[in-house]
Amino acid sequence: MRTIVVGTRQSALALTQTNQVIDELKELSRQNGIECEFELRKIVTKGDRILDVTLSKVGGKGLFVKEIEQAMMDKEIDIAVHSMKDMPFELPEGLMVGAVPKRQDPRDVLITKGEKALDELPQGALVGTSSLRRSSQLQHSRPDLRIQPVRGNIDSRLRKLESEGFDAIVLAAAGMHRIGWQDRISAYVPPEVCVPAVGQGALCIECRADDEFVLNLLSKIQDDDTALAVRAERSFLGRLNGGCQVPLGAYATVERTGGGTELSLTAMVGSPDGAELLKETLRGSDPEALGREAAEKLIARGADRILAEAYESGQIE
Repeated sequence: MRTIVVGTRQSALALTQTNQVIDELKELSRQNGIECEFELRKIVTKGDRILDVTLSKVGGKGLFVKEIEQAMMDKEIDIAVHSMKDMPFELPEGLMVGAVPKRQDPRDVLITKGEKALDELPQGALVGTSSLRRSSQLQHSRPDLRIQPVRGNIDSRLRKLESEGFDAIVLAAAGMHRIGWQDRISAYVPPEVCVPAVGQGALCIECRADDEFVLNLLSKIQDDDTALAVRAERSFLGRLNGGCQVPLGAYATVERTGGGTELSLTAMVGSPDGAELLKETLRGSDPEALGREAAEKLIARGADRILAEAYESGQIE
């Protein structure tokens, strides 16, 4: 019997979503007569260790995955369960995305005092988020908002809503749903107002490219529509050489008709202060081509200048 060692970060959310994937794999293994058992391995990443500065100031890509990927290359673990939005575009040689399960809600959400929506927050409200993508779009929609960085896992950020005087904090809907705290959500922010991060709401099950046993098992939890959408979003990310700390977002949906499969992709790049916000919405059938086309259109409108200025000013490192 094969023992599959599963690597994950040690936050409550990471452990919850990893155990959900393991439970699904166990059931599918039983149904398909695949003999295996699972062992969980917790790994601390750079992004977990450095909590006193925003992600944009930490610098580098793969802040939440590099140490886990190294453990996989060293064959200390066999698979890893990541949040897709944490994944850099380029993976280390020998590793691959083995499966993309069905996506959870991709939207951002507000956790507020008094169950307020974005347009109901008081003038000059203090909003906590460590994401330049979120702050850019929120300040573009509401220039009066005061944005202050807030880091940590979900429960520590929720505590800071009370302890540090925030009127609202912004989190990913998927995390709140997976951990079972959806009743704490005050309002969902529509993608039209705040384009989600690349891959937000989706999971990435990463493995070694030569592990046929694991690849066969992971194929059972692949969701083709989610995988297509994520491919388009990540193609956009790759063309702009971005990461989770950069003020850009992309969200794709898939429509299957009698005539085939079509994707709709909305992509954005914004200045960290929200003064400039560029968006494009395109449709097409080739996910990689669609992502690249969206990036090229935004570059033609000044996206590369916006990102370069953010790096030069020290807002991104």
